[in-house]
Amino acid sequence: MLADLLTSYQAADPAEAADLDRVRSLLAATDDPWTRAIPLHVTASALIVHPPTARILLRWHERQRAWLQVGGHGDPGETDPVAVALREGAEETGLPDLAPWPSGAVVHVVIVPVNAKGDEPAHEHADVRFVLATATPDAARPEQPDAPLRWLTVAEALEATTEPNLRETINRVAHLLHTT
Repeated sequence: MLADLLTSYQAADPAEAADLDRVRSLLAATDDPWTRAIPLHVTASALIVHPPTARILLRWHERQRAWLQVGGHGDPGETDPVAVALREGAEETGLPDLAPWPSGAVVHVVIVPVNAKGDEPAHEHADVRFVLATATPDAARPEQPDAPLRWLTVAEALEATTEPNLRETINRVAHLLHTT
């Protein structure tokens, strides 16, 4: 499923092309690119948007100490990155009506380093990113008290995060918000 989504995906710049090549190599080298047992594994995430107001929902990630998009690891047996992003988005925001927007197309592929924590060694996430939309932004509820949510304009979202790869994703989503 992931290989199919990435077959026609075109990287936007040389850095993304290098990451995309690594993800394609990972897919060719393993039967389960989602397993956390390997140092580079696939994750799926999404920026949640409310198209009528062109706002973006960001979630505070305590471990990274940053405002980021929703998403994460696939559960055992999950292989559809859109389904993973939808599940993670619903779990982390409580939004009942999330749907791929404006389509289920990949919006960004990026490899993100993850620092060691506890028994978990440092590793990398091959993050495949999508855009999800809601028609009920006021229904958003944080998954837990230390993971607040914030609806932000594009400019506010860019100001809230210092992660260059997320800033790139936000800029891509901004283009979609203003052209659809």
